Amino acid sequence: MSSATLLADIRSRLVVDVDSMDPDVAARHTNIAAKFCDMTSNQAIVYGEATRPERAELFKKACDHIRSTNAELDIDTQVSNAIDLLTVLLAKEVYPYLTGRVHAQASPSTAYDTEATINHARKLISVFEANGIPKTRVCIKIPATPESVALAAHQAGCLYIAPYFNELRVHFVPGVWKEYTDTAKEHPASPVIASIVKLYKEIDTKTLVMPASIVTAKEVVALVTLGPDHLTLSGAVLNQLAAAKGSEVSLEAEASVGVAVEPEVKSADYLANGGAALKSAIAADAETSRKLEDALKIFGEQEDKTKDLIRAALMA
Repeated sequence: MSSATLLADIRSRLVVDVDSMDPDVAARHTNIAAKFCDMTSNQAIVYGEATRPERAELFKKACDHIRSTNAELDIDTQVSNAIDLLTVLLAKEVYPYLTGRVHAQASPSTAYDTEATINHARKLISVFEANGIPKTRVCIKIPATPESVALAAHQAGCLYIAPYFNELRVHFVPGVWKEYTDTAKEHPASPVIASIVKLYKEIDTKTLVMPASIVTAKEVVALVTLGPDHLTLSGAVLNQLAAAKGSEVSLEAEASVGVAVEPEVKSADYLANGGAALKSAIAADAETSRKLEDALKIFGEQEDKTKDLIRAALMA
């Protein structure tokens, strides 16, 4: 028998994370029987929260703290420290509604610099710990792609791999998103996610599959049939699911999506020689390369906008 809402049905089948740094969103869809596991975030979400009037006091708190404690540092360092603190303070607002981890994404500006990415990840963790969130409750997101990265993530012992169901641009450019009659079978990302799920079952990895960039409740239903471990959902999608009756949609146990994982994918060492095999796999896939570069560009632009806001506040 179906649950009262479609959201309750989805929660009974897999783990639901909140793809928002708005505590009101988390509170709206949390109760004694249903809580979110993780909170995911990125530079676009941070910028969106930084511009909301409701977050003005928290934004000011981050800037004031850096201004008072980092006065001897140059303005660029102050700005970088402030955006990290802002990210942590925003996450801390949602933290009480979680049973798992808060996520923070490493800067897109360091995406092709391993040492800089590691240093930023460690810095973020230290800021979380300084603000009462232990590192055991933190997950750092590292931009990466495509199918081959699924094995690389497993080999590296990552907690999650979060393949984007829709490319990032659908959230910023009207007309890019497309609706499909049978989303599980027709959406171009479905076989990619299905192949990752299939691969992870075959190799019995501890790394979990958490699709992201989901636009509609219909896509959620399709993704459930592909068998991932988690889904991270925005406030808008959570609202759609909560408004729909659980009996309105039939959730099949597994979608019939034909996928095959090539033997060479499973046998390759994607971490060897500085990730040479992974770089080659990405470079050989023009569409994947385009989407990766586009996502990094968008996240970088959003990060720069937040830094501009912080810079103006610090220099006022």
